Amino acid sequence: MVKIIGRRSLVKNKKASALDLIFIAVAILIFGTSVLFGFKITSEFNSHIQSQAGIPTEAKETANSLQNNYTGILDNSILFLVIGLAIGSFILASMVRIHPIFIPLFFILLVFIIFFCAIYSNIYQGMAETAQLETEAAQLTTITYVLTYLPFIVGILGIILMIVMYKLYSTSEM
Repeated sequence: MVKIIGRRSLVKNKKASALDLIFIAVAILIFGTSVLFGFKITSEFNSHIQSQAGIPTEAKETANSLQNNYTGILDNSILFLVIGLAIGSFILASMVRIHPIFIPLFFILLVFIIFFCAIYSNIYQGMAETAQLETEAAQLTTITYVLTYLPFIVGILGIILMIVMYKLYSTSEM
């Protein structure tokens, strides 16, 4: 027997939690590392195209344009990702009614999440400091900055999320 779930029960079942912060941190790490590796591939491709003598100048200009646009567009797109995930998490947190007695538990969990975000930040910094990726990471300034300060960003988002989730308990109807 298949049970049909209505729209109202779907909204009630999706609750914001500390797991949203873990998802945000992992999504930022995956996006940052994939952009870094993609930029390395693009720069290697561009240098290979530029070194070939038989390739027309239009193709060389297109390869240069691709590499220049890569740093400008994808480097700054991490800001949209962080802000979008934060807004989505805050919207989900506003739908939750949780008793304030759970604030210490959430805070302890937030400390562990910040610890793991520091590990994620060190993973990216370790990759960015290797000789093979150092020049590309230096050009991706926004991604490097966001992933360097990932524990602070997730900590601030976690505190705001905690305020939104637990503040609504006093204003909601019983």
